[in-house]
Amino acid sequence: MLKVWGRRSSFNVQKVLWLVGELGLSHEHIPAGGSFGRLDEPAFGALNPHGRVPVIEDGNVVVWESHAILRYLAARYDRGGLWREEAAARASIDGWMDWSQTALQPDFLNGVFWGYYRTPAAQRDLKAIRRSIDRCAAHFSLLDRVLTAQPFLAGAQLSLADFPAGTSLYRYFELDIERPYVPNVIAWYRRLQQRPAYRAHVMVPFGELHGRLEY
Repeated sequence: MLKVWGRRSSFNVQKVLWLVGELGLSHEHIPAGGSFGRLDEPAFGALNPHGRVPVIEDGNVVVWESHAILRYLAARYDRGGLWREEAAARASIDGWMDWSQTALQPDFLNGVFWGYYRTPAAQRDLKAIRRSIDRCAAHFSLLDRVLTAQPFLAGAQLSLADFPAGTSLYRYFELDIERPYVPNVIAWYRRLQQRPAYRAHVMVPFGELHGRLEY
């Protein structure tokens, strides 16, 4: 059986569990990281030399890094086109996945979620948080323009392009921060909310992380 290592409140683990849910894969979830520990255990180090989650075990195959896991699972198990066969279509999906990891995730997850939500109030760098919020506004405004003409990031149907950026939406809209009006992003978010796997694995309360730099 597929094994997924990581804590459910981890942003990167949520991407993986969402896809596992979409694919309907039987799996064992193994809590690890944060208060669950286990990352320093030799057995876990043998799975991932970097000592971080998520990690999956699929029989004798071990994959770490969230986007590598997404691509592996889609290539191995998907028949619905989440990761296209045609090279140009696949490249478009990969572009959105990489953009999320190199642009959106640093500004939102690191700059806003960590800088604002997870940092105790007395330790917050308000100027840096403000810059990150402004950059996130630009990122989501860009997504809003893209979604004017199509319901999902790579076109007419859900694909791996939606998973990295889509996982950020629940936290982005739940935080008490300034946001631009992005009706097409909101409509996209509502479409994702209709998916049981998204509700189960992404819309996970994160109050345990408030003001906690170490977890």
